[in-house]
Amino acid sequence: MSARVLAPGMTVADARRDLAASFRSHGLDSPDLDARLLVGHALGLDHAALASGADRKLTADEIERIDAYAARRLGREPVARILGLREFWGLPLRITPAVLVPRPETETVVEAALAGTARDRALRIADLGTGSGAILLALLSELTDARGVGTDRDPAALAAAGLNAGSLGLRERAAFVACHFGAALAGPFDLVVSNPPYIRTAEIAPGGRLVVEVGWDQADAVVAAFAAAELDTGAPPRRDLAGVPRAVISVKNP
Repeated sequence: MSARVLAPGMTVADARRDLAASFRSHGLDSPDLDARLLVGHALGLDHAALASGADRKLTADEIERIDAYAARRLGREPVARILGLREFWGLPLRITPAVLVPRPETETVVEAALAGTARDRALRIADLGTGSGAILLALLSELTDARGVGTDRDPAALAAAGLNAGSLGLRERAAFVACHFGAALAGPFDLVVSNPPYIRTAEIAPGGRLVVEVGWDQADAVVAAFAAAELDTGAPPRRDLAGVPRAVISVKNP
């Protein structure tokens, strides 16, 4: 950003308004929400406190901090990275530089996994390429008798996932292993989930279910690939909120 967004003597409300206007003029999505989140983060205030303190004048340090966040956002850095926090499935997840920001579309994978999963027994879940742990931790929050393991090749990503599991009170039921997808895992698993578009066939236990996220135009190709690998994809892909086939569900034949 070549110039500061905020001017000296501004109030909290002024800062929110000017940031939103700047974001809007640069074509950013949800400019008002972004401005509220960044101003709140810079000042350590929640939504209610921002509203009640709208007329308070900002200090020079506060203006500098808000401007720094605004510059990052205008550089197209995601708000979740600036905040270091993202909500997924209603769970607050810490986002570090080592992990991707979980997308709302990926909640479709959680929905699809839960839709066909029995909740009356202790299940074993594997999340291959877990990143922040978003999918695994969302499932464990719903399946209170389940245990799961998340894998990732990046130890820094696993550290982030472990921190998220701890902050959510799920550390005793979640383990994290450094390996390439499921290379270090010993099955069987009742449920295997992943965000990546492919999974090694040998890593899927017979009778277990596999749910993967796919791109907006990839569902048919992934279904065909699964069929060639003798994976039953009788259930139609689960669609996201925009109606796009987002999660392909399959079962490994015995």
